[in-house]
Amino acid sequence: MMNEEKIRIIIADDHVVFREGLAMVLGNKDNIELVGAAGNGEQLVKLTINLKPHVVITDIKMPVMDGIEATKQMIKLNPDLGIIALSMFDEEDLIVEMLEAGARGYLLKNADKNDIYDAITAVAIGNNFYCKTTSAKLATVIAKSRAKKETKPIDSNFSEREIEIIKLICKEFTNKKIADQLYLSVRTVEGYRAKLLEKMQVKNSIGLAIHAFQLGIISGIENNG
Repeated sequence: MMNEEKIRIIIADDHVVFREGLAMVLGNKDNIELVGAAGNGEQLVKLTINLKPHVVITDIKMPVMDGIEATKQMIKLNPDLGIIALSMFDEEDLIVEMLEAGARGYLLKNADKNDIYDAITAVAIGNNFYCKTTSAKLATVIAKSRAKKETKPIDSNFSEREIEIIKLICKEFTNKKIADQLYLSVRTVEGYRAKLLEKMQVKNSIGLAIHAFQLGIISGIENNG
């Protein structure tokens, strides 16, 4: 999509109150245009065909057709569509199924508005977005799943210092703790962290950890990041 274009969004959830609440949150952003809302997966697929959104935010569990099947159909019709799954805390297996079906990321239903905006912005330009509260188990499964089908090249040109910092970020070290360990200033570590997120095209530490796992920089994901 063009940078100056508004991001056209459709939301899908079978709870009207939740849809209306999410619509209010999205309505506060000038660069976002909510073009439709659906109560089930079948409606969602039809709306997507007619309204041609850039991003779809959809619940996983819905009547008539669930989010997983709807995602498969939408991706078949438009492989570039940015789909974000909405989930509950205890739906890790379903989240993985959504990502396998073609979703580019997921949000928990209690995500704050900044996370929602970050997710929309990321998937609208073709990047992935992983919720900050992703568990270690889910992160490892996502990493293995993405490694099998990743088509977007991942920059693997990292300096020794960057690799050191990546490993410490994956261990959930704070900027202060990394600075103390490597005898650097906190500001220097902040700069490294920002550069690494940009280099890997991710929004948070869990996305960084997933890429690090795929590249073999770390052998497993033991923490949330």
